[in-house]
This record gives sequence, structure tokens and C-alpha cells, in this order.
Amino acid sequence: MKLDEIRDNVGARKKRMRVGRGIGSGKGKTAGRGVKGQKARTGVAIKGFEGGQMPLHRRLPKRGFHNIFALTFNEVTLGRIQKAIDAGKLDATVPVTSETLLLAGVIRRPLDGVRVLGGGELTTKVSLDVSYATKSVTEAVEKLGGTVKVLVALKAEAAEAV
Repeated sequence: MKLDEIRDNVGARKKRMRVGRGIGSGKGKTAGRGVKGQKARTGVAIKGFEGGQMPLHRRLPKRGFHNIFALTFNEVTLGRIQKAIDAGKLDATVPVTSETLLLAGVIRRPLDGVRVLGGGELTTKVSLDVSYATKSVTEAVEKLGGTVKVLVALKAEAAEAV
């Protein structure tokens, strides 16, 4: 086999249908849209339309609200931190922060802070600089001689204003 002999499998690439190009093409005249009317025209958006009756999504009452000031946190368990330390991705001598967790690949992207939850078991002395830690996490870390420092999480916009 040579490079110039490489081809796609038969049927791997399908030609697109060119509509509205004469009656003989099979998709001419109405171009597969049927006959006249609203749905034959462009720009139709009638998903919730009920013939003039008040649509269901507007008849139902509104509930709750979305807090625009709510903070979103990365949640990490003790077991996940221990796994990263065992794999050599996290250094136990350096305080565990959102930056170190990001570099270790424990969290994907930094949000407004890190919450450490008590799933799993910790066997290494470590110091945590996080936004939130449960009571069980604090007890587990301090039992091994480590420290837990709870930082105040600020929204990015609020942090810039300070």
C-alpha cells in the first residue's frame, strides 16, 4: 500500500443534498418543506405556541431564584488528596491549595475555592489552605499532625474591587 492509494471506505463521506435546484433533482420546488404556510418559511420558532392560548410554560407559577452572588467550589475528598500524594503528583510538605491541586491534576479548573470533604482515608501529614473543610477532615488532618487553614472565598469580581 502506498500513501497515494489511501481512500475512505465506501459510504464514509456522504454528499449533502442540494435542495431547491429544479424539479428533476427530486428536491426542487419546495425543497422538502412541503407546501405553503408558516413552517415552509424561514425563521419559524413555534416550539411553545398553543394556537393563541397561554402556553403551558407561562401558565405555571414561577418558583425560587438564582443567586448571582453564590460561590461555586471544587469539591475534593481526603482519599483523592492521598491518592495524588501516593502517585507523587502532590508534595505533602507544601500546603495544599487550589493552585497545587490544579497543577497535580486533582481539579480541572479553579473555581471560587476548594471544599475538602471526608471521603477516603488520609495517611500522610499534610497542611490544607482551603475555603472549607468538614469537621471530620479537620480531625483527620490534625490527628496526623497537620493543619487546616480555612480561607475566606471571594468572588473574582469582588476580589478585584478590594
